[in-house]
Amino acid sequence: MTEIQTFEPDGRAIPFVEEGDGPVKLVLVPERGQDALGVVGHYLAEEAGFHVVRVGYRAGSGGRLAAAEHADDVIAVMDHLGLDHSWIGGHGFGGTVARAAVAAHHERANGLLLLGVEDEDIPLAPVIPVLIVQGSADDVTVPAIGEQLQTTAPERASVKTLDGEGHFFPSTKPIETAVIIEEYLDWD
Repeated sequence: MTEIQTFEPDGRAIPFVEEGDGPVKLVLVPERGQDALGVVGHYLAEEAGFHVVRVGYRAGSGGRLAAAEHADDVIAVMDHLGLDHSWIGGHGFGGTVARAAVAAHHERANGLLLLGVEDEDIPLAPVIPVLIVQGSADDVTVPAIGEQLQTTAPERASVKTLDGEGHFFPSTKPIETAVIIEEYLDWD
């Protein structure tokens, strides 16, 4: 795996990992307290040829700041790396952070990727495509939340479900999760 780097804008220590240099750019934010996206991101960088950046939570925050504050950190890392635009996504609370980043900076997003959708009142940014991936047995971010979100933008939001999988499907089925992402994002 690639080494964790730290970017420190305005005294904030934001960890991130950058892998690959392909034309499809994807910024990922993990669920609080764990990083189930490591293998998914690595696969997408190495096997699919994506440029993947995984942004962690500000040192000392424990992921407990408001989603908008974490979203500012995501945009700061994108600026630091010279990413004018990218797909932005995350798992669980990381998806909420991604939604907040895209809602505030929709001009920076090629699309939104949500792995397990939290029930948050953050409207989808206009125009951009949305991929929702969920586990059918997820009892943390229940599938009905993702399905409801999809109905708010049916012409541009897609739902893919991993049968029998719970909330940590990016850890238990990382390759299957990555392949769903690869097949969807590689078309644009």
